[in-house]
Amino acid sequence: MAAALGRWPLGLALCCLLGASLAVDRGNFKTCEQSGFCRRQRRIQPGHSPYRALLESLELGPDVARMRLVNEVTQVPLLLELWGLSGNVTRLRIQELNPLRPRYQVPDVLMGEPPAERLEVTGRDEGTLELALGPGGHRLLVTERPFRLDLLRHRELLCSVNARGLLVFEHQRRRRDSLADKVSSVWDRIKSLFRREPPKDPPGEEGAAQEGPEDGAGGTQSEKPAEPPAEPEEEPGAWEETFKTHTDSKPYGPTSVGLDFSLPGFEHVYGIPEHADNLRLRPTEGGDPYRLYNLDVFQYEVFTPMALYGSVPLLLAHRPRLSLGLFWLNAAETWVDIGSNTAGKTLFGKLLDYMQGGGETPQTEVRWMSESGVIDVFLLLGPRPGDVTAQYGRLTGTQALPPLFSLGYHQSRWNYQDEADVEAVERGFEEHELPLDVLWLDIEHADGKRYFTWDPAKFPNPRGMLERLAARKRRMVSIVDPHIKVEGGYRVHSELRARGLYVKTKDGNDYEGWCWPGSSAYPDFTNPEMRKWWANMFAYDQYEGSTEALFTWNDMNEPSVFSGPEVTMHKDARRHYGGWEHRELHNIYGLYVHKATAEGSRRSGGRLRPFVLSRAFFAGSQRYGAVWTGDNTADWEHLRISIPMCLSFGLAGLAFCGADVGGFFQNPGAELQVRWYQAAAFQPFFRANAHLDTARREPWLLSPEHLAMVRAALRRRYALLPTWYTAFYRCHRQGIPVMRPLWMEFPEDPQTFAMDDQNLIDRVLLVHPVTEQGARGVNVYLPGEGEVWYDMETHEQHRAPQTLYVPVTLSSIPVYQRGGTVIPRQDRPRRSTEAMRNDPFTLYVALSPQGTAEGDLYLDDGVSFDYATKNAFLHRHFSFANGTLTSSSADPRGSMSSPAWLERVVILGVGRPDSALLTHDGSQTPLQFQHDPERSVLTLRRPGVPIGADWSISLR
Repeated sequence: MAAALGRWPLGLALCCLLGASLAVDRGNFKTCEQSGFCRRQRRIQPGHSPYRALLESLELGPDVARMRLVNEVTQVPLLLELWGLSGNVTRLRIQELNPLRPRYQVPDVLMGEPPAERLEVTGRDEGTLELALGPGGHRLLVTERPFRLDLLRHRELLCSVNARGLLVFEHQRRRRDSLADKVSSVWDRIKSLFRREPPKDPPGEEGAAQEGPEDGAGGTQSEKPAEPPAEPEEEPGAWEETFKTHTDSKPYGPTSVGLDFSLPGFEHVYGIPEHADNLRLRPTEGGDPYRLYNLDVFQYEVFTPMALYGSVPLLLAHRPRLSLGLFWLNAAETWVDIGSNTAGKTLFGKLLDYMQGGGETPQTEVRWMSESGVIDVFLLLGPRPGDVTAQYGRLTGTQALPPLFSLGYHQSRWNYQDEADVEAVERGFEEHELPLDVLWLDIEHADGKRYFTWDPAKFPNPRGMLERLAARKRRMVSIVDPHIKVEGGYRVHSELRARGLYVKTKDGNDYEGWCWPGSSAYPDFTNPEMRKWWANMFAYDQYEGSTEALFTWNDMNEPSVFSGPEVTMHKDARRHYGGWEHRELHNIYGLYVHKATAEGSRRSGGRLRPFVLSRAFFAGSQRYGAVWTGDNTADWEHLRISIPMCLSFGLAGLAFCGADVGGFFQNPGAELQVRWYQAAAFQPFFRANAHLDTARREPWLLSPEHLAMVRAALRRRYALLPTWYTAFYRCHRQGIPVMRPLWMEFPEDPQTFAMDDQNLIDRVLLVHPVTEQGARGVNVYLPGEGEVWYDMETHEQHRAPQTLYVPVTLSSIPVYQRGGTVIPRQDRPRRSTEAMRNDPFTLYVALSPQGTAEGDLYLDDGVSFDYATKNAFLHRHFSFANGTLTSSSADPRGSMSSPAWLERVVILGVGRPDSALLTHDGSQTPLQFQHDPERSVLTLRRPGVPIGADWSISLR
């Protein structure tokens, strides 16, 4: 929930923080010009870098190369480290050689130290060094002056680093406040005018303007200044910065870092969520860069680079035959500038360049700017799109395999008022034959907004309520936020204060701010002891009234501080674990909350999988559960933007993504509500949610006609749950998104590169949600040279590639099965996923033009880690070729008994056979079938074989 009107503990005074508008108040959030380090760095123009690589300082170990860099104006030395990692990944890190205090290096994101390849010097001449990065044919050219890196695969240039000279490393220094310091600074500047050897090629960039000498850093091994270097005048805001009424003290001074990357041949870049924008990132010249800074943004706007609730500093680039990724491992406030030499050119202009044989080679420039930390970058070298996401998954982990129930439908509202309200809503789903897996409770369920408690008047018997839900094979999620009510009699607060586990202010006191409970303190989740304590609070004997049917939602974990700058924590809050300021680690705070909650939810001896939804996130959050797009609005633009937002999340590893169905704020009309259900049924996380001030919008409050459409969307989702769960298993194992853009599967088709109004589910389904009010038709692009797609409802065949105009009514959503695939479904309507657990399966076999198809089905118990610890799973492979459909084990390590069986086989794109013969356990049985000659659809009835068995069906 955003900081919304009418909920402030202090009433009107705090409401004024956000104003009375119905959209985001941009004045509450910084622009680049208002962010001191972004302003300083962005004023640097591309040009000649002051940094030089001291090639003679190279130290080559078995798996890392180290050398020094030096700023030739300030003589401040830096350390450059280079790795060639296994699986086509290159890492570079730049840090101060002799810092006054350690620089923050982000922990707990990487899955351990990535294995490295052996490095070798393969070339050297005056001013250039060549390194071979393992056996993959990748080479790194290091240029001495100005410092530059060029990464090549064989003879092809993949990426250049610091080619535009925008490397910035504001080194740590002591503040020069005294009169003597000022006189000394002037004297230093006078002496600098008379240096015997002024630096060659004086830079025109801010790295020189911002950086002064560091005490005790007496140059480098190879050369030292004859006189102490001049220290420049500090720009206002370097040591103290004010935004609105908040002043940010900076006791360590300016410490920002920045670096540019040039991507030759690339026009399309993606990623760096979270932004409410198109999938393809836009050039940022003339506007603000994309901002990564976790914030609670009230009723956010769409099509803007403003920061939102989460941050993943991963950018992907794609062109035919090559995909790359840049992973910038930094948890401080970060801005990303995108430049393009083709920006502004029309399609006709590009075509004219091509026809005339001229024009520039497309190139994208990416510039990262972070307030503090070190430069630590992973270059993910693909070459295919799935290789890049897999490389990122090996670094930061893949999406946790969700419990099966969490892929069903979730019903939420701020707030279901009491146990009677919960019972009435759950009964409404029963009476109207609507599937439902989870009911949600927002902050009003707690006693005075004290988390881990229940309001004794509204929820006097939470255990009984949960047991009644579980008896009907449903579950509940309650909210637990990371702001703790400051109140002496509240056990959670008393223990955290006594243990010293709160974040501290710059003065060493417990950090307090305003949030939903009023005065609130903020646990230091960067502290392992704090996370362990928090996890223990989810034990059944600690969280009173909880059962195995209760799961958790972490909201407001950016962290949201209503009274703080930009509605978040002060950057100069200190004494995070290890003594770090909040500015160093702001973007990772939400990940730590998510991690601690997920670890606490591994109950029953750690056997059961958790489900935790988090609003804030960072790289690696995918290991702990689901995320969503935050507090959206009930309008058509927010429905449309949910598609590219979730696609962007998936590319950055966060596969379990969704958007509040119907919009959190305001009231959707019936058409918008129906269209949102239809779209969300094909997004990974499927939850309706609404603000306290909106009208109730349970589906049966719609007209009977519209209710039937919502019911159809819900049932379609549940029928496809076997396909969803199998796709999530593949994502968990391989790191490939579940909901993915078309270019991931059709990487040679430029028409797909900027497409974000339709998407794929796994590789098997193409979905084009209807997101225009009053639409009577949509244009659907069917990709794939020589491929065929089948309408999921009519089974009509369509050859590809083509753009197909599809007439639509309010009850329809265009969905197509890819020819050459097999989709498992469970088509019997049930009340929940658990109720359909043993239901029979139907296989939909969509033949390619060559008459072949392949697919798979993954099954386990849906709730535990037994699939990983005991190999308790089934993974079946289905293949159709030469008129025969076969089922075999896709992974012989797995073993599990299942009563589920095969009820039907529907084969699309096939002629009528004379007979169909089932072979199973050494015996053969003829099958009954029905053939539709107009649509070329063959239906085989009741094969009756166990879903986990080996069998074949031959058409003759």
